[in-house]
Amino acid sequence: MQTVMSAEDLMAFLVAEFDQVANDFIVEEVGGGKIRVRMAVAERHLRPGGTVSGPAMFALADVAAYLATLALIGPKALAVTTNCSIDFMRKPAAGVDLVADATVLKLGKLLSVTDVLIRSYGMDAPVARATLTYAIPPR
Repeated sequence: MQTVMSAEDLMAFLVAEFDQVANDFIVEEVGGGKIRVRMAVAERHLRPGGTVSGPAMFALADVAAYLATLALIGPKALAVTTNCSIDFMRKPAAGVDLVADATVLKLGKLLSVTDVLIRSYGMDAPVARATLTYAIPPR
């Protein structure tokens, strides 16, 4: 799969289209249908007990899948999530950023399907796994 948007392009897109959350995410690597996105975990992402909330992990999975798709199709702001399944597998490490490794499994004309593994930064065991489907706007 040919990448058409670089990490820098994707970050600029986030700032232009989603400025309200752009500072939460950093595209670390992109290429060949894969992307690594880091979430800078802050107090607003935590739930009682000091762990990262499920909605914050969902946001990371969703942004990673969205950007993985855009890296292959270009800056289509109106690509939208049509389905998501997420499994929360273990508690994230306290006070540590989260990293999502996303892989586009299928890219068609109208849909993309992406698998996302989320880990606490520096740890091997995933804290969550998600599969997301995105609808791609017609050309």
